[in-house]
Amino acid sequence: MARLKLEFPEDQFYFSTQLTVRVTDINGANHLANDSMISMISEARARFLYDFGVRETAADGNGIIITDLATTYKAEAHARDHLLFEVGVMDFNKYGGDITFRITRPRDGALVAMAKSGFVFYNYKSGQVVPMPEDFLAKFPRVNWLD
Repeated sequence: MARLKLEFPEDQFYFSTQLTVRVTDINGANHLANDSMISMISEARARFLYDFGVRETAADGNGIIITDLATTYKAEAHARDHLLFEVGVMDFNKYGGDITFRITRPRDGALVAMAKSGFVFYNYKSGQVVPMPEDFLAKFPRVNWLD
């Protein structure tokens, strides 16, 4: 099977936040567990959206739903490591796009992981995908489009 390779344009990162690896995030091999990394990616995504004034679910029922997640690991992280999550968006289409993540350890500059999660705008009341709102699109003028 071909290995996944994730590379993102530098100008697509709009936000950064730090998270600390907890002791409870460690697996039997004594490094950051995959399920904990996914939780940390989800927290970084939530902080990113909040910072840009995007509600994951709004009173009118519209929100964002994650469609997929791809992650590549480059280095181990351990308990009490501080990790920097740089977050961006790319590959917009009519209904959504990708949220990208570059995760590094500032202490030594190590690249820990790269990740990309697909998203679409979704109406939770009707159960249907809806077009990307113009106000969301306006927040990210440099994002490339897929047809």
